[in-house]
Amino acid sequence: MKKNVVQEKTYKFAVNIVRACQYLQGEKKEFVLSKQLLRSGTSIGANIEEAIGGQSRKDFFAKLTISYKEARETKYWIRLLRDTKYLNDKQSQYLLDDIEEILKIIGSIQKTMKNN
Repeated sequence: MKKNVVQEKTYKFAVNIVRACQYLQGEKKEFVLSKQLLRSGTSIGANIEEAIGGQSRKDFFAKLTISYKEARETKYWIRLLRDTKYLNDKQSQYLLDDIEEILKIIGSIQKTMKNN
């Protein structure tokens, strides 16, 4: 079976988001922002999975677009948690690097689909 890069990366990212939220809630006692991060950060991969199982090209593109929007939102929450000192620079940079890569991949797929 052929590897699906975006599927794998978004799943690994979701695992890292769950771990980050466990840290935020357990160590920092931060519950509101971490829930937002958890919701958007795990939604990216879930929507990729839905896109892969889409019934049509239009359905695939719609779910892909939702994944892109959720990735943008996740980037916002990571930056906010960094700038409010809930996450340190090393923790946040690791997540920001991953989300940037995911945004580029999803954006590239969207662009290719629009051009075909």
